[in-house]
Amino acid sequence: MPCVLITPEEILNVQGRHTDILTEAGFDIVYPKNSEFTRGQCDEEEAVRELSVADALIAGGEFVTESILKRLPRLRVIARNGVGYDRVEVPAATAQNVLVTITPTAVHEAAAEHALALLFAVSKNIVRGDRATRAGQWPRWLIEPIRGKTIGILGLGRIGRSMAVRSKALGMTVIAHDSFPDQAFAAEHNIELVDFDTLAKRCDILSVHCPKGDTTTGIVNRNVFAKMKPTSILINTARGPIVNEQHLIEALRDRTIMGAGLDVFEVEPPAKDNPLFELDNVVLTPHKAGADALAMRDMAIESATCVAKLYRGEWPEGAVVNHELRDTWKW
Repeated sequence: MPCVLITPEEILNVQGRHTDILTEAGFDIVYPKNSEFTRGQCDEEEAVRELSVADALIAGGEFVTESILKRLPRLRVIARNGVGYDRVEVPAATAQNVLVTITPTAVHEAAAEHALALLFAVSKNIVRGDRATRAGQWPRWLIEPIRGKTIGILGLGRIGRSMAVRSKALGMTVIAHDSFPDQAFAAEHNIELVDFDTLAKRCDILSVHCPKGDTTTGIVNRNVFAKMKPTSILINTARGPIVNEQHLIEALRDRTIMGAGLDVFEVEPPAKDNPLFELDNVVLTPHKAGADALAMRDMAIESATCVAKLYRGEWPEGAVVNHELRDTWKW
């Protein structure tokens, strides 16, 4: 019987429609011995031990590198819960004839909601206000409005588009930058498409929704912060390395920008002495933007469906990353 290993912490030992799909397709379901395996902090030997049982992997945040893949001869599919796959070395997976899939329709609304939650937390001073009130204080500082602001969206994919429509509904002007923008969507929603330099200069909020890659790693840096307004806010729910963290710390300390809301970091989990923890103008969450209860259910179902379809010889349209294997891949 083929075996599928499920690693995301939120669905460890959780029965649901996703497990029904897998068992009905003929899979044995197992879970990692280390419940925190998906955090990607183990060494290669532990990773190989955990992964070696699997014909298919429903993956969270674990690293699947070339050297690991070469030691997993039975692995056929990596079904990534989410839309990011930067922790999987896709060229190496392709070379090993391992398909990589994502869940393109399950996560975008949850991520957009979380980005807005961070925006409200920063602009309304929610965390500082909570702490002050618990301490018996009654501060009367001014908080920032959302309505009437200009939000600059970096990356107009599914999550960026979800963020855009929600921002419009809140009374914001939306501008966006994307290397391959959806022109029809932008026109329909009256979104002005601009270059990245213009985006930085004009936005009151810069919300990051692009994938991490060679051209986007470190793209938000001190040069960008210098162009932004001193009253502006950075929101990052995409990937930590898109923002140069040291440059952001400098910008927050110097009040080059007003504040930031971060769900992602350059190193995850961040070190306990990360200077971000000392700053009162940043709100931090533990890479959970796409992991609300509804999104986790839908991602699990979508990943399980990909695995089951591939086992039956069906192709999960729109979900396969290394689609160049389509004509040659077999289970």
